[in-house]
Amino acid sequence: MPNNKQSLLRKSKAPTQFWNMPLMFNDLLSDNLGMDFEKFFNHFHARPLFFPRTISTSCDIEDLGKELLVKVDLPGVTKKDIKLDISENSIEISAEHKDESKSKRKNFLKKERTELSYYRVLPLPVKVLSVKAKAKLSDGILSITLPKVNPTKQKKKSIQVE
Repeated sequence: MPNNKQSLLRKSKAPTQFWNMPLMFNDLLSDNLGMDFEKFFNHFHARPLFFPRTISTSCDIEDLGKELLVKVDLPGVTKKDIKLDISENSIEISAEHKDESKSKRKNFLKKERTELSYYRVLPLPVKVLSVKAKAKLSDGILSITLPKVNPTKQKKKSIQVE
């Protein structure tokens, strides 16, 4: 004697998939399953209110001959918020921006705009003199000038076109 589920499936005129479930139920199950997955992964995307958002910021590294010029985007940050560590072959940039005026309010349901952290480690293509490095922040762009240890002299040579 077949069990109830098998007999119901045999009586159903709806086409079935490989797991023997009528297609009319598959849509319902897949919608619910999709919503469950969305809730699950959105839970991980949401962070507690006390954790700042960390961003890996955009940058440019330009070789100017005797020095390197590094430009890093740090919008919303003041120079006192920036920590800059330079070695002969890398730069470590971290910055934290907190909006102190709004931090006393505790009733946030969602808070994304007031706290930001930036972090980036940039390997440098050549060795630099970290003690002679200079940095300037202007309009949300941090410009770092790094003199090279052994600046390369660009040789110019004219060649014949064949």
